[in-house]
Amino acid sequence: MRVKERVRGALKAEPLIRAVDRALLRARPRGGTTAILIAPPGRGNIGDQALVEAFVEAMDAAVVVVVRSVADIDIPPHLSDRMSLLPLPALIYGTAIGHARDARRLSRALRSAGSVSIIGADIMDGAYVLGASVTRAVVAETLAARGWPVRILGFSWNGRPHPVALRALRRAANAGVTLLVRDPVSSARARADGLAVTDTADLVFLARSTDDAAARRYAGDARFALVNASGLIGGGDDVVREYRGVIAGLHDRGLDVVLVPHVSRAGADDVPLCAALAAGWADAANGRRVTLVDRLLPPAQIRGMSAEADLVVTGRMHLAVMSLMAGTPAVTLATQGKVEGLMALFEAPYLCVDPGAELAARVESALVTASQPGTRAHLSARAERVRALAAENVHGLSAERHPISSTTSTASPSAHDAVTRP
Repeated sequence: MRVKERVRGALKAEPLIRAVDRALLRARPRGGTTAILIAPPGRGNIGDQALVEAFVEAMDAAVVVVVRSVADIDIPPHLSDRMSLLPLPALIYGTAIGHARDARRLSRALRSAGSVSIIGADIMDGAYVLGASVTRAVVAETLAARGWPVRILGFSWNGRPHPVALRALRRAANAGVTLLVRDPVSSARARADGLAVTDTADLVFLARSTDDAAARRYAGDARFALVNASGLIGGGDDVVREYRGVIAGLHDRGLDVVLVPHVSRAGADDVPLCAALAAGWADAANGRRVTLVDRLLPPAQIRGMSAEADLVVTGRMHLAVMSLMAGTPAVTLATQGKVEGLMALFEAPYLCVDPGAELAARVESALVTASQPGTRAHLSARAERVRALAAENVHGLSAERHPISSTTSTASPSAHDAVTRP
């Protein structure tokens, strides 16, 4: 087994992947119009799906989305006329053998392309899968050296990036790859590490589609708070007890609670923890309800629900993004050092809460501030500025020039204005 692991490790080594790309990624720009987008892992992650959709919604060109499998990313009906999937299972996560096969396929796709973009999110600094972080940077570097306009879109940068990931990204930047970081904290960290970066905001702030059907289905006409319990935080008895305290505090504020998972895949599944929190709740003594969403919803429905909610408590950053873009206060548990930067953009550091012991008390303290008159107005005003900053991700590409044609409806914030706005 150890021999196999060593061989596989050698076949994933950065010098070998770089040599393969130099030999096989030889296509040069020919004035094509298609946009190539290399997607994040997807499959069971609403945030990854939302990132891809937001990019396509911001473009008027056809977008070819590079995925591991067609099961990783859904094509929503309103984007089916200009979004297609190109499955390259080994391009980012495979060994040099599979990577070589997929590099050839990518070269063929580039014949009609005009640009290459890579979603950076939180997967560039080596904190999750080092090899994949490095391979993304190597592919970007090779294509930039061939003359392609390449950008890595809206990513966070860890305070302690893996040195191999840092070196690979620095080489990509030196080759001409545009690095777009999504928050001022990440920007400061990246510059301190010697990276030339452009300030922007998360790509999801460019999303256009909203659907309030889920809000009506799960909350009806009641005032409610949206709560996400993240599988990254853990699911022990202490965690469940703290989350139950959060729910009780929201009930005391006269709010029903809708529990919503945001990620459902091995190693980081929100569904079991949300289900554990929902179990055993009948109507509380004050008549308030706890309702479980037992599956992942499309991003447009998450945006519709978060826009209708009075308050949001979440362990997942992209649920916070989709809430804040509607002006909804989102108390967010900090993981991977990326939440602090998001809240800095909104001048709302109190919305960033550390997980762990006495979580319920810290969330309650944040909710006291979040519920103050004027909070939604402040967040909504900042959201307009953040959205303009997020547009830097696609500046120079073919920007959206027509409205999204979809059957989704736009949720109105008026239902809770009288409660939380001055």
